[in-house]
Amino acid sequence: MGQRLARHAILSYTATFDEEGNLRVVIETPKGSRNKFAFDAEQHIFELKKVLPAGMTFPYDFGFVPSTLAEDGDPVDVLVLMDEPAFPGCVLSCRPIGVIEGEQGKKKDKERNDRIIAIEKDAHSWADIKTIADLGKQFCDELKEFFVNYHDLSGKQYRVLGVKGPNQARRLVKSKMR
Repeated sequence: MGQRLARHAILSYTATFDEEGNLRVVIETPKGSRNKFAFDAEQHIFELKKVLPAGMTFPYDFGFVPSTLAEDGDPVDVLVLMDEPAFPGCVLSCRPIGVIEGEQGKKKDKERNDRIIAIEKDAHSWADIKTIADLGKQFCDELKEFFVNYHDLSGKQYRVLGVKGPNQARRLVKSKMR
């Protein structure tokens, strides 16, 4: 995957941070969608990967941090809280507020699959939120449960290892930059 990453501009030449130090995020799947889209680096397109069952939708915009490579072979995942849904391919500047640390797979084949939680920099409704703890326990529990259920639909296991704040989210992104 590393060689493929280097050949694709959206993944390897798009800045990870903007000039103000905000995290840049490429949206793949908008809030409220049952359709899970993913960027196909080989074809330079967004492709439908799966359709969630009736009653289950993405709770917030979901995307990735360009110019990063996580342990699962994909760019670092980000769930973005903002006032209105974006659209696939839209690039946002975001404030990371935390990270849900997790692993996926069975005992022998476990790999880390952390999810950054961020707020779009101009989001009015979320302006007072500075860390993931500001969202409250119930809100965080619901986000964690979404990721567990999402993986379960594909017959995969996802285990939440912990929830950390914005400093750990930034360290994670910086450690995965390519």
